[in-house]
Amino acid sequence: MASLTLDRANTIIAAALARGGELRLKPLSVAVLDPGGHMIAFQRQDGASTLRPQIACGKAGGALALGVSSRKIGDMANERPVFVGALGPIAPHGVVPAAGGVIVVAEGGNPIGAVGVTGDTSDNDETCALAGIAAAGLQAQE
Repeated sequence: MASLTLDRANTIIAAALARGGELRLKPLSVAVLDPGGHMIAFQRQDGASTLRPQIACGKAGGALALGVSSRKIGDMANERPVFVGALGPIAPHGVVPAAGGVIVVAEGGNPIGAVGVTGDTSDNDETCALAGIAAAGLQAQE
């Protein structure tokens, strides 16, 4: 079974940041969490704003907490804003309902962690998270 090791987490971060460079994005921050929501690794590019660590962890941690990507949590927030709004205070990393938080799964679909990227548009953040996951030879939850 695949696991999300520190080496793989660092590969995810490096590839996500490289993809951001290729796309000429604003400075990114990337967090990689284990399946329990504990941080494995984090990096913030020069010039990234100060709240980015919390946002990256909120995207990844929220995805793990609800079992869906932070993009889907954003959709849920449109449908049930009171429910999603109530989750932030009870979630260890908060819940950020915007694309960029992606669950990493093993074969069979079991979560082995999550990646949260923030700093540019949410769509671009998610693109970089997916690039990082693929570069580490892992699979994103569909």
